[in-house]
Amino acid sequence: MENPSIEELRNSEKYELIAQLNHRQIKEFVIKQLVENGKIIKVYMIYQILMILIGIFFFTRSIVLAFQSSFDPLYYTIAAVVFSFSVLIVIHELLHGIALKITGAPKVNFGGYLEKFIFYAEADRFVINRKQFAFIALTPLFAVKLITLIGIILLINHPVFYFLIFVMSAHSLFCAGDIGLLSVFYKNKTDEIFTFDVKAEKTSYFYRTQTFPSP
Repeated sequence: MENPSIEELRNSEKYELIAQLNHRQIKEFVIKQLVENGKIIKVYMIYQILMILIGIFFFTRSIVLAFQSSFDPLYYTIAAVVFSFSVLIVIHELLHGIALKITGAPKVNFGGYLEKFIFYAEADRFVINRKQFAFIALTPLFAVKLITLIGIILLINHPVFYFLIFVMSAHSLFCAGDIGLLSVFYKNKTDEIFTFDVKAEKTSYFYRTQTFPSP
């Protein structure tokens, strides 16, 4: 079944606008979703806390090893910090872009607000449903997790292990926005949710199927 067009979403009584999000307000919107603490949020927060603890543990361990004259783990950890807050951000958004193309988006645009540390990939006026959004939102999380886990297993006795473990931990923080937006689609599973971006307005719109009372 094809997704409705933007015109259908805006003009048909079958659909109701539930959120209109300017991209500059993404951080505030995501924080609100995280605070509301739905099932998806609870699972993610447990995962997030675990990743933070792992990251802190191995970062601290690399410092301890440096005091014992084993500097390689600390060098790799510092490299991971630099990589995570530069190249990893680009990789994260490119993975969103690839997922958008797989779902059928004709063109993908990238943007961001450095002062707010907000970055995004969007497909102008391309309507996305719940399953498609879940795939797009979770692709970076699972792809980076899989790659780093394989590397960690294969290189557990090599100092590059510290690079991989920190990247895996740091990347979990970058996925908070994706999980926050995804939670919008699962607040009420009885309604189908659709979303689309309007590049010229720098705004995302969220619609749901209208629920009418039985006669």
